[in-house]
Amino acid sequence: MGRTTHLESYVNVRRFSATAFAAALLIPGLAACNSSTGTGEAGASASPAVSGSADTASASPGAASASPGAVDGDAKQALLDSTKEISNGNFRFTLSGVGSSAEGQVHEPSQSAQMKITIGQASSDLMMTLDVIHAKPDSWVKLDLGGTSASSVPGRQKLNLGKYQHLDQSRIQGNRNLGFDFDKVDPAGSEALTQAITEVRETGDKSYAGTLDLSKAAEASSVDPSIVTALGQQAQSVPFTAKLDEQGRLSELVVQVPAAGKSAAQDIKVTYSDYGNATAAQKPPADQVVEAPAEFYNLFK
Repeated sequence: MGRTTHLESYVNVRRFSATAFAAALLIPGLAACNSSTGTGEAGASASPAVSGSADTASASPGAASASPGAVDGDAKQALLDSTKEISNGNFRFTLSGVGSSAEGQVHEPSQSAQMKITIGQASSDLMMTLDVIHAKPDSWVKLDLGGTSASSVPGRQKLNLGKYQHLDQSRIQGNRNLGFDFDKVDPAGSEALTQAITEVRETGDKSYAGTLDLSKAAEASSVDPSIVTALGQQAQSVPFTAKLDEQGRLSELVVQVPAAGKSAAQDIKVTYSDYGNATAAQKPPADQVVEAPAEFYNLFK
């Protein structure tokens, strides 16, 4: 892929919001232009993210070996029940996929959330790191750019890099790229994904494997329509593995997405931890805050 296309695929970042970050992992341009897999480094009490694998054949053989049409009713119900606690909005999470990673927390009691996102790496044409803080009714984003083409980003000199940029809520209202919906607090949409399970069996103590139909998980923020279209009928039988904690709550979900169109095969992994023990996000210090310029909103259209 040429440098211009690569840069554009980053500059026009889609699904930037917390609830939709996982979808960025599935954007064809991002997956195709990164040969290495991103890793998410969790906070002290969060489960560490593991590098996504571009070789689905080597990932969790239980998923690939599930008998066609084998639906263990108890196993599926366990997975459906495992996502209920997520809706309470008090947890830490990590996300990882090819070239992208994130880690953060959601704290519904204080109507706040924070996440740190990395897209690309230093050797990429463009690397973006973002520290995103939401404390209703305000939002701030600190953006840093790296990579060989960072200086070519439009309006870079006005982006206040290294500062927390306060977002005008009137400009991002209804904008899925920059907002956070506290009515949809799950960064991956695991409830919709588990509802789309077509085959599943228990592979160990609180461990499961099977397939799901991505075309029936349109509400999941980790599902990008262009990928579903590119997968065609493959979208109806995408392997996954899942693990639950001792209380039966979802602790890990790995969706093993095959290669499709311009996107390489990859594992999209989400982990959840510290249910009920997350803390309120801290607002950035006033002396580190500036108002976001028009160039910032243009970057994330």
